[in-house]
Amino acid sequence: MSPTVTQTLTLAAWIFFSAVMLALGAYFLIAGRVRVRKYSVKGAAVRIVGAVVLLGAAIFYFYDQRGFMHQYGLLIQAALLLAGIVILWLLAEKPAPAQRLPAATHTLQSAPDEPAYRLHLRLNKDGSGILVVNAATILHLNPSAAEFAFHMMKGTPEEEVAGQVADRYRIHKDIVRRDFSEFRDRIQTLIHTPDLDPVSYLDFERVAPHSQDLTAPLRLDCALTYRLPAEDRAEHAPVKRVDRELTTAEWQAVLDKAWAAGIPHVTFTGGEPTLRDDLPALIAHAEKNGQVCGLLTDGLKLADRKYLDQLLQTGLDHLLFLLQPDDKDSWKALETVMPADLFTTVHLTVTPKNIKKAGEALEKLAKLQVKSLSLSASDASLKDEMTALRNQAADLGLTLHWDLPVPYSDDNPVSAEVVDDAVPDGAGKVWLYVEPDGDVLPAQGEADKVLGNILRDPWEKIYK
Repeated sequence: MSPTVTQTLTLAAWIFFSAVMLALGAYFLIAGRVRVRKYSVKGAAVRIVGAVVLLGAAIFYFYDQRGFMHQYGLLIQAALLLAGIVILWLLAEKPAPAQRLPAATHTLQSAPDEPAYRLHLRLNKDGSGILVVNAATILHLNPSAAEFAFHMMKGTPEEEVAGQVADRYRIHKDIVRRDFSEFRDRIQTLIHTPDLDPVSYLDFERVAPHSQDLTAPLRLDCALTYRLPAEDRAEHAPVKRVDRELTTAEWQAVLDKAWAAGIPHVTFTGGEPTLRDDLPALIAHAEKNGQVCGLLTDGLKLADRKYLDQLLQTGLDHLLFLLQPDDKDSWKALETVMPADLFTTVHLTVTPKNIKKAGEALEKLAKLQVKSLSLSASDASLKDEMTALRNQAADLGLTLHWDLPVPYSDDNPVSAEVVDDAVPDGAGKVWLYVEPDGDVLPAQGEADKVLGNILRDPWEKIYK
Protein backbone atom coordinates (compact mmCIF):
# COMPACT_ATOMS: atom_id res chain seq x y z
CA MET A 1 0.00 0.00 0.00
CA SER A 2 1.44 3.38 -0.97
CA PRO A 3 2.34 5.95 1.71
CA THR A 4 -0.32 8.32 0.35
CA VAL A 5 -3.13 5.79 0.78
CA THR A 6 -1.90 4.88 4.25
CA GLN A 7 -1.84 8.52 5.30
CA THR A 8 -5.35 9.02 3.92
CA LEU A 9 -6.79 6.04 5.81
CA THR A 10 -5.05 7.08 9.02
CA LEU A 11 -6.43 10.61 8.70
CA ALA A 12 -9.93 9.24 8.10
CA ALA A 13 -9.66 7.07 11.22
CA TRP A 14 -8.46 10.05 13.29
CA ILE A 15 -11.35 12.15 12.07
CA PHE A 16 -13.91 9.36 12.78
CA PHE A 17 -12.69 8.65 16.32
CA SER A 18 -12.36 12.34 17.10
CA ALA A 19 -15.88 13.09 15.88
CA VAL A 20 -17.38 10.15 17.83
CA MET A 21 -15.50 11.13 20.99
CA LEU A 22 -16.48 14.77 20.59
CA ALA A 23 -20.16 13.90 20.23
CA LEU A 24 -20.25 11.32 23.01
CA GLY A 25 -18.13 13.40 25.37
CA ALA A 26 -20.33 16.45 24.88
CA TYR A 27 -23.50 14.36 25.42
CA PHE A 28 -22.18 12.71 28.59
CA LEU A 29 -20.96 16.03 29.97
CA ILE A 30 -24.21 17.90 29.29
CA ALA A 31 -26.83 15.18 29.93
CA GLY A 32 -25.11 13.48 32.83
CA ARG A 33 -26.87 10.22 32.05
CA VAL A 34 -26.88 7.43 29.51
CA ARG A 35 -29.25 4.51 28.89
CA VAL A 36 -28.79 1.59 26.50
CA ARG A 37 -31.66 -0.90 26.50
CA LYS A 38 -31.96 -2.17 30.10
CA TYR A 39 -28.66 -0.64 31.25
CA SER A 40 -28.53 2.91 32.67
CA VAL A 41 -26.14 5.13 34.61
CA LYS A 42 -26.27 8.80 35.62
CA GLY A 43 -24.54 11.43 37.77
CA ALA A 44 -21.04 12.79 38.20
CA ALA A 45 -19.39 9.62 36.91
CA VAL A 46 -21.02 10.13 33.50
CA ARG A 47 -19.81 13.75 33.34
CA ILE A 48 -16.26 12.78 34.36
CA VAL A 49 -16.14 10.13 31.65
CA GLY A 50 -17.55 12.71 29.21
CA ALA A 51 -14.79 15.17 30.07
CA VAL A 52 -12.09 12.52 29.59
CA VAL A 53 -13.57 11.49 26.25
CA LEU A 54 -13.65 15.16 25.14
CA LEU A 55 -10.00 15.52 26.04
CA GLY A 56 -9.32 12.40 24.01
CA ALA A 57 -10.94 14.05 21.00
CA ALA A 58 -8.37 16.87 21.31
CA ILE A 59 -5.58 14.42 20.52
CA PHE A 60 -6.52 14.95 16.85
CA TYR A 61 -4.66 18.28 16.96
CA PHE A 62 -1.37 16.39 17.32
CA TYR A 63 -1.87 14.71 13.96
CA ASP A 64 0.47 17.08 12.11
CA GLN A 65 3.18 16.86 14.78
CA ARG A 66 5.91 14.32 14.90
CA GLY A 67 6.69 12.21 17.93
CA PHE A 68 4.84 9.96 20.37
CA MET A 69 1.36 11.52 20.06
CA HIS A 70 1.48 11.44 16.30
CA GLN A 71 2.52 7.79 16.29
CA TYR A 72 0.20 6.45 19.01
CA GLY A 73 -2.53 9.08 19.23
CA LEU A 74 -5.10 6.98 17.36
CA LEU A 75 -4.55 4.03 19.68
CA ILE A 76 -4.82 6.31 22.71
CA GLN A 77 -8.14 7.64 21.42
CA ALA A 78 -9.50 4.14 20.88
CA ALA A 79 -8.29 3.06 24.34
CA LEU A 80 -9.88 6.10 26.02
CA LEU A 81 -13.20 5.55 24.22
CA LEU A 82 -13.22 1.85 25.07
CA ALA A 83 -12.24 2.52 28.69
CA GLY A 84 -15.04 5.07 29.03
CA ILE A 85 -17.61 2.59 27.70
CA VAL A 86 -16.35 -0.16 30.03
CA ILE A 87 -16.41 2.16 33.06
CA LEU A 88 -19.97 3.25 32.31
CA TRP A 89 -21.05 -0.38 31.82
CA LEU A 90 -19.50 -1.33 35.17
CA LEU A 91 -21.27 1.53 36.91
CA ALA A 92 -24.60 0.98 35.15
CA GLU A 93 -27.69 -0.33 36.88
CA LYS A 94 -28.22 -3.73 35.34
CA PRO A 95 -31.60 -5.44 35.03
CA ALA A 96 -32.29 -8.13 37.57
CA PRO A 97 -32.36 -11.67 36.19
CA ALA A 98 -35.81 -12.72 35.07
CA GLN A 99 -37.62 -14.31 38.01
CA ARG A 100 -40.17 -17.03 37.46
CA LEU A 101 -43.64 -16.65 38.90
CA PRO A 102 -43.71 -18.14 42.40
CA ALA A 103 -45.12 -21.63 42.88
CA ALA A 104 -48.75 -21.21 43.90
CA THR A 105 -52.31 -22.13 42.97
CA HIS A 106 -54.88 -19.79 41.41
CA THR A 107 -58.58 -20.27 40.71
CA LEU A 108 -60.99 -18.38 38.45
CA GLN A 109 -64.77 -18.79 38.40
CA SER A 110 -66.79 -17.24 35.56
CA ALA A 111 -68.91 -14.18 36.33
CA PRO A 112 -72.68 -14.72 36.82
CA ASP A 113 -73.49 -13.15 33.45
CA GLU A 114 -71.00 -15.37 31.55
CA PRO A 115 -71.27 -19.00 30.40
CA ALA A 116 -70.29 -21.15 33.38
CA TYR A 117 -66.66 -22.25 33.53
CA ARG A 118 -63.89 -22.74 36.09
CA LEU A 119 -60.12 -22.59 35.77
CA HIS A 120 -57.56 -23.85 38.26
CA LEU A 121 -53.86 -23.12 37.73
CA ARG A 122 -51.00 -24.71 39.62
CA LEU A 123 -47.61 -23.06 39.06
CA ASN A 124 -44.61 -25.32 39.68
CA LYS A 125 -41.17 -24.41 40.99
CA ASP A 126 -39.60 -24.76 37.55
CA GLY A 127 -42.01 -22.21 36.03
CA SER A 128 -44.20 -24.76 34.27
CA GLY A 129 -47.86 -25.06 35.16
CA ILE A 130 -50.93 -27.27 35.21
CA LEU A 131 -54.21 -25.72 34.12
CA VAL A 132 -57.45 -27.55 34.92
CA VAL A 133 -60.32 -26.45 32.67
CA ASN A 134 -63.85 -26.97 34.00
CA ALA A 135 -62.59 -29.70 36.36
CA ALA A 136 -62.50 -31.93 33.29
CA THR A 137 -59.37 -31.28 31.23
CA ILE A 138 -55.77 -30.96 32.42
CA LEU A 139 -53.28 -28.95 30.36
CA HIS A 140 -49.53 -29.24 30.98
CA LEU A 141 -48.02 -25.82 30.26
CA ASN A 142 -44.46 -24.74 29.63
CA PRO A 143 -43.27 -21.61 31.54
CA SER A 144 -44.41 -19.04 28.96
CA ALA A 145 -47.84 -20.65 28.57
CA ALA A 146 -48.16 -20.91 32.36
CA GLU A 147 -47.50 -17.19 32.64
CA PHE A 148 -50.11 -16.48 29.97
CA ALA A 149 -52.61 -18.54 31.96
CA PHE A 150 -51.75 -16.62 35.12
CA HIS A 151 -52.28 -13.21 33.48
CA MET A 152 -55.46 -14.35 31.72
CA MET A 153 -56.94 -15.48 35.03
CA LYS A 154 -55.87 -12.29 36.81
CA GLY A 155 -57.28 -10.07 34.05
CA THR A 156 -53.94 -8.33 33.44
CA PRO A 157 -54.22 -5.76 30.59
CA GLU A 158 -52.70 -7.05 27.36
CA GLU A 159 -50.13 -4.27 27.14
CA GLU A 160 -48.93 -5.01 30.66
CA VAL A 161 -48.69 -8.72 29.82
CA ALA A 162 -46.67 -7.87 26.71
CA GLY A 163 -44.26 -5.75 28.74
CA GLN A 164 -43.75 -8.25 31.56
CA VAL A 165 -43.36 -11.34 29.39
CA ALA A 166 -41.15 -9.52 26.87
CA ASP A 167 -38.84 -8.44 29.71
CA ARG A 168 -38.79 -11.89 31.27
CA TYR A 169 -38.03 -13.82 28.08
CA ARG A 170 -36.18 -11.09 26.13
CA ILE A 171 -38.54 -11.18 23.15
CA HIS A 172 -40.40 -8.51 21.20
CA LYS A 173 -43.72 -7.27 22.55
CA ASP A 174 -45.47 -7.95 19.25
CA ILE A 175 -44.61 -11.64 19.55
CA VAL A 176 -45.98 -11.71 23.10
CA ARG A 177 -49.23 -10.01 22.04
CA ARG A 178 -49.75 -12.52 19.24
CA ASP A 179 -48.98 -15.57 21.40
CA PHE A 180 -51.11 -14.32 24.28
CA SER A 181 -54.07 -13.75 21.97
CA GLU A 182 -53.72 -17.24 20.47
CA PHE A 183 -53.47 -18.75 23.97
CA ARG A 184 -56.71 -17.09 25.10
CA ASP A 185 -58.49 -18.28 21.96
CA ARG A 186 -57.38 -21.87 22.59
CA ILE A 187 -58.52 -21.78 26.20
CA GLN A 188 -61.91 -20.41 25.15
CA THR A 189 -62.21 -23.27 22.66
CA LEU A 190 -61.39 -25.80 25.37
CA ILE A 191 -63.88 -24.24 27.78
CA HIS A 192 -66.72 -24.74 25.33
CA THR A 193 -65.68 -28.10 23.81
CA PRO A 194 -67.37 -31.20 25.27
CA ASP A 195 -66.00 -34.74 25.67
CA LEU A 196 -62.31 -33.83 25.94
CA ASP A 197 -59.38 -36.08 26.74
CA PRO A 198 -58.77 -35.49 30.48
CA VAL A 199 -55.06 -34.84 29.89
CA SER A 200 -54.09 -32.61 26.98
CA TYR A 201 -51.24 -30.52 25.63
CA LEU A 202 -51.63 -27.16 23.93
CA ASP A 203 -49.71 -26.39 20.78
CA PHE A 204 -46.73 -25.03 22.71
CA GLU A 205 -43.42 -26.62 23.58
CA ARG A 206 -44.40 -30.03 24.95
CA VAL A 207 -43.62 -30.56 28.63
CA ALA A 208 -42.76 -34.06 29.82
CA PRO A 209 -44.54 -34.39 33.19
CA HIS A 210 -42.10 -37.13 34.33
CA SER A 211 -39.25 -34.61 34.11
CA GLN A 212 -40.93 -31.82 36.03
CA ASP A 213 -39.88 -30.71 39.51
CA LEU A 214 -43.24 -31.65 41.02
CA THR A 215 -44.36 -30.76 44.54
CA ALA A 216 -47.26 -33.21 44.25
CA PRO A 217 -48.31 -35.91 41.79
CA LEU A 218 -50.62 -35.04 38.94
CA ARG A 219 -53.03 -37.88 39.68
CA LEU A 220 -54.19 -39.90 42.69
CA ASP A 221 -55.66 -43.35 41.99
CA CYS A 222 -58.10 -44.32 44.73
CA ALA A 223 -59.02 -48.00 45.11
CA LEU A 224 -62.32 -47.56 46.95
CA THR A 225 -62.71 -51.30 47.49
CA TYR A 226 -61.15 -54.61 46.52
CA ARG A 227 -64.54 -56.30 46.51
CA LEU A 228 -65.75 -57.83 43.24
CA PRO A 229 -69.20 -58.62 41.85
CA ALA A 230 -70.63 -61.87 43.19
CA GLU A 231 -69.94 -63.75 39.96
CA ASP A 232 -66.21 -62.94 40.08
CA ARG A 233 -63.83 -65.04 42.12
CA ALA A 234 -62.50 -63.32 45.23
CA GLU A 235 -58.93 -64.57 44.73
CA HIS A 236 -58.62 -62.26 41.73
CA ALA A 237 -58.43 -59.19 43.97
CA PRO A 238 -56.10 -58.64 46.97
CA VAL A 239 -58.94 -58.38 49.51
CA LYS A 240 -56.76 -59.94 52.24
CA ARG A 241 -54.24 -57.10 51.90
CA VAL A 242 -56.56 -54.65 53.66
CA ASP A 243 -58.56 -55.18 56.84
CA ARG A 244 -61.11 -52.44 56.23
CA GLU A 245 -62.37 -49.85 53.76
CA LEU A 246 -62.32 -46.13 54.40
CA THR A 247 -65.69 -44.56 55.17
CA THR A 248 -67.33 -41.92 53.00
CA ALA A 249 -66.12 -39.16 55.30
CA GLU A 250 -62.59 -40.57 55.28
CA TRP A 251 -62.48 -40.75 51.48
CA GLN A 252 -63.75 -37.17 51.33
CA ALA A 253 -60.90 -36.22 53.68
CA VAL A 254 -58.49 -37.98 51.29
CA LEU A 255 -59.84 -35.92 48.38
CA ASP A 256 -59.49 -32.72 50.41
CA LYS A 257 -55.92 -33.58 51.40
CA ALA A 258 -55.08 -34.33 47.77
CA TRP A 259 -56.56 -31.01 46.67
CA ALA A 260 -54.69 -29.11 49.38
CA ALA A 261 -51.47 -30.75 48.17
CA GLY A 262 -52.20 -29.56 44.64
CA ILE A 263 -53.31 -32.84 43.02
CA PRO A 264 -55.73 -31.89 40.22
CA HIS A 265 -56.82 -35.37 39.07
CA VAL A 266 -58.32 -38.33 40.94
CA THR A 267 -59.57 -41.69 39.69
CA PHE A 268 -61.77 -44.20 41.49
CA THR A 269 -60.82 -47.83 40.91
CA GLY A 270 -60.97 -51.19 42.68
CA GLY A 271 -62.04 -54.07 42.81
CA GLU A 272 -65.30 -52.78 41.48
CA PRO A 273 -65.85 -49.18 42.66
CA THR A 274 -69.54 -49.14 41.67
CA LEU A 275 -70.14 -51.56 44.56
CA ARG A 276 -69.69 -48.56 46.83
CA ASP A 277 -73.07 -46.87 47.30
CA ASP A 278 -71.29 -43.60 48.09
CA LEU A 279 -69.55 -43.41 44.70
CA PRO A 280 -71.84 -40.57 43.43
CA ALA A 281 -71.19 -38.62 46.64
CA LEU A 282 -67.42 -39.02 46.28
CA ILE A 283 -67.54 -37.89 42.64
CA ALA A 284 -69.61 -34.88 43.69
CA HIS A 285 -67.06 -34.04 46.40
CA ALA A 286 -64.19 -34.15 43.90
CA GLU A 287 -66.21 -31.94 41.55
CA LYS A 288 -66.86 -29.46 44.37
CA ASN A 289 -63.12 -29.26 45.03
CA GLY A 290 -62.45 -28.67 41.33
CA GLN A 291 -60.63 -31.94 40.70
CA VAL A 292 -60.81 -33.86 37.44
CA CYS A 293 -62.52 -37.15 38.30
CA GLY A 294 -62.29 -40.50 36.53
CA LEU A 295 -63.89 -43.89 37.11
CA LEU A 296 -62.33 -47.28 36.30
CA THR A 297 -64.98 -50.00 36.24
CA ASP A 298 -66.27 -53.14 34.53
CA GLY A 299 -69.09 -50.85 33.39
CA LEU A 300 -71.94 -53.33 33.85
CA LYS A 301 -73.81 -51.05 36.24
CA LEU A 302 -73.58 -48.26 33.67
CA ALA A 303 -76.06 -50.10 31.47
CA ASP A 304 -78.58 -48.51 33.84
CA ARG A 305 -78.99 -45.14 32.13
CA LYS A 306 -80.37 -43.57 35.29
CA TYR A 307 -77.27 -44.55 37.24
CA LEU A 308 -74.98 -43.34 34.43
CA ASP A 309 -76.81 -39.99 34.34
CA GLN A 310 -76.41 -39.67 38.10
CA LEU A 311 -72.63 -40.08 37.82
CA LEU A 312 -72.47 -37.59 34.95
CA GLN A 313 -74.53 -35.02 36.81
CA THR A 314 -72.40 -35.30 39.93
CA GLY A 315 -69.25 -34.52 37.94
CA LEU A 316 -67.71 -37.62 36.37
CA ASP A 317 -65.22 -36.49 33.72
CA HIS A 318 -63.77 -39.66 32.17
CA LEU A 319 -64.18 -43.41 32.24
CA LEU A 320 -62.00 -46.49 31.85
CA PHE A 321 -64.38 -49.23 30.76
CA LEU A 322 -63.07 -52.74 31.49
CA LEU A 323 -64.48 -54.66 28.53
CA GLN A 324 -65.36 -58.33 28.85
CA PRO A 325 -65.41 -59.22 25.13
CA ASP A 326 -67.33 -62.49 25.56
CA ASP A 327 -70.06 -60.92 27.69
CA LYS A 328 -73.07 -59.47 25.83
CA ASP A 329 -73.98 -57.38 28.88
CA SER A 330 -70.55 -55.74 28.75
CA TRP A 331 -71.09 -54.71 25.12
CA LYS A 332 -74.60 -53.51 25.95
CA ALA A 333 -73.25 -51.30 28.74
CA LEU A 334 -70.59 -49.88 26.43
CA GLU A 335 -73.24 -49.06 23.82
CA THR A 336 -75.12 -47.14 26.53
CA VAL A 337 -71.99 -45.22 27.57
CA MET A 338 -70.58 -44.18 24.20
CA PRO A 339 -73.26 -41.58 23.22
CA ALA A 340 -72.78 -39.77 26.55
CA ASP A 341 -70.68 -36.62 26.93
CA LEU A 342 -67.91 -38.58 28.63
CA PHE A 343 -64.36 -39.25 27.51
CA THR A 344 -64.13 -43.06 27.52
CA THR A 345 -61.12 -45.36 27.31
CA VAL A 346 -61.85 -49.06 26.82
CA HIS A 347 -59.52 -51.57 28.43
CA LEU A 348 -59.06 -55.05 27.01
CA THR A 349 -57.05 -57.69 28.83
CA VAL A 350 -55.76 -60.16 26.22
CA THR A 351 -55.73 -63.78 27.38
CA PRO A 352 -55.02 -67.12 25.66
CA LYS A 353 -58.77 -67.66 25.82
CA ASN A 354 -59.82 -64.50 23.96
CA ILE A 355 -56.78 -63.79 21.76
CA LYS A 356 -58.36 -65.25 18.61
CA LYS A 357 -61.29 -62.84 18.83
CA ALA A 358 -59.32 -59.82 20.08
CA GLY A 359 -58.96 -58.39 16.57
CA GLU A 360 -62.72 -58.63 16.02
CA ALA A 361 -63.24 -56.83 19.33
CA LEU A 362 -61.04 -53.94 18.19
CA GLU A 363 -63.00 -53.61 14.97
CA LYS A 364 -66.25 -53.56 16.93
CA LEU A 365 -64.85 -50.88 19.24
CA ALA A 366 -63.93 -48.73 16.26
CA LYS A 367 -67.48 -49.05 14.92
CA LEU A 368 -68.81 -47.85 18.28
CA GLN A 369 -66.66 -44.69 17.84
CA VAL A 370 -64.27 -45.62 20.65
CA LYS A 371 -61.15 -43.45 20.29
CA SER A 372 -59.05 -44.44 23.30
CA LEU A 373 -57.83 -47.97 24.10
CA SER A 374 -55.89 -49.59 26.94
CA LEU A 375 -54.37 -53.04 26.37
CA SER A 376 -52.72 -55.54 28.69
CA ALA A 377 -51.84 -59.23 28.46
CA SER A 378 -52.36 -61.89 31.09
CA ASP A 379 -49.49 -63.97 29.74
CA ALA A 380 -46.03 -62.85 28.62
CA SER A 381 -46.16 -65.47 25.86
CA LEU A 382 -48.68 -63.24 24.05
CA LYS A 383 -46.05 -60.61 23.28
CA ASP A 384 -46.18 -61.07 19.49
CA GLU A 385 -49.98 -61.05 19.46
CA MET A 386 -49.96 -57.84 21.51
CA THR A 387 -47.68 -56.19 18.96
CA ALA A 388 -50.08 -57.14 16.18
CA LEU A 389 -53.04 -55.79 18.16
CA ARG A 390 -51.25 -52.50 18.77
CA ASN A 391 -50.62 -52.12 15.06
CA GLN A 392 -54.25 -52.96 14.31
CA ALA A 393 -55.40 -50.41 16.89
CA ALA A 394 -53.29 -47.74 15.22
CA ASP A 395 -54.78 -48.61 11.82
CA LEU A 396 -58.28 -48.29 13.30
CA GLY A 397 -57.53 -44.87 14.80
CA LEU A 398 -57.51 -46.10 18.40
CA THR A 399 -55.12 -44.19 20.67
CA LEU A 400 -53.34 -46.37 23.23
CA HIS A 401 -53.08 -45.44 26.94
CA TRP A 402 -50.78 -47.36 29.27
CA ASP A 403 -50.67 -45.65 32.68
CA LEU A 404 -54.21 -46.25 34.03
CA PRO A 405 -54.68 -48.51 37.09
CA VAL A 406 -57.01 -51.16 35.66
CA PRO A 407 -59.39 -52.54 38.35
CA TYR A 408 -58.77 -56.05 39.61
CA SER A 409 -61.20 -58.58 38.13
CA ASP A 410 -61.38 -62.04 36.58
CA ASP A 411 -59.85 -60.63 33.38
CA ASN A 412 -57.27 -58.57 35.27
CA PRO A 413 -56.20 -60.71 38.29
CA VAL A 414 -53.48 -59.81 40.74
CA SER A 415 -51.06 -62.16 38.97
CA ALA A 416 -51.42 -60.15 35.75
CA GLU A 417 -50.73 -56.74 37.28
CA VAL A 418 -47.33 -56.26 35.69
CA VAL A 419 -46.70 -58.84 32.99
CA ASP A 420 -43.39 -57.29 31.97
CA ASP A 421 -42.20 -56.82 35.57
CA ALA A 422 -41.96 -53.11 34.84
CA VAL A 423 -43.75 -50.17 36.38
CA PRO A 424 -44.62 -47.35 33.96
CA ASP A 425 -42.53 -44.17 34.11
CA GLY A 426 -44.13 -41.75 36.52
CA ALA A 427 -45.22 -44.21 39.22
CA GLY A 428 -44.62 -42.68 42.65
CA LYS A 429 -43.91 -39.28 41.11
CA VAL A 430 -46.58 -38.38 38.57
CA TRP A 431 -49.24 -40.53 40.21
CA LEU A 432 -49.82 -42.42 43.45
CA TYR A 433 -52.14 -45.31 44.33
CA VAL A 434 -54.26 -45.38 47.50
CA GLU A 435 -55.51 -48.73 48.76
CA PRO A 436 -58.98 -49.16 50.34
CA ASP A 437 -57.53 -48.73 53.86
CA GLY A 438 -55.62 -45.55 52.98
CA ASP A 439 -52.15 -47.01 52.49
CA VAL A 440 -50.28 -45.26 49.67
CA LEU A 441 -48.28 -47.17 47.03
CA PRO A 442 -46.17 -45.78 44.17
CA ALA A 443 -48.47 -47.65 41.79
CA GLN A 444 -50.98 -50.46 41.66
CA GLY A 445 -49.36 -53.80 42.43
CA GLU A 446 -46.40 -52.45 44.43
CA ALA A 447 -47.72 -53.68 47.79
CA ASP A 448 -44.19 -54.06 49.20
CA LYS A 449 -43.52 -50.32 48.84
CA VAL A 450 -45.99 -48.68 51.22
CA LEU A 451 -45.13 -44.96 51.39
CA GLY A 452 -47.40 -44.27 54.34
CA ASN A 453 -51.08 -43.87 55.13
CA ILE A 454 -52.74 -40.86 53.54
CA LEU A 455 -54.93 -40.13 56.58
CA ARG A 456 -52.41 -40.81 59.35
CA ASP A 457 -49.12 -39.58 57.88
CA PRO A 458 -48.09 -36.06 56.85
CA TRP A 459 -47.85 -35.37 53.12
CA GLU A 460 -44.13 -34.64 53.41
CA LYS A 461 -43.51 -38.23 54.51
CA ILE A 462 -45.62 -39.77 51.72
CA TYR A 463 -44.33 -37.69 48.81
CA LYS A 464 -40.63 -36.86 48.88
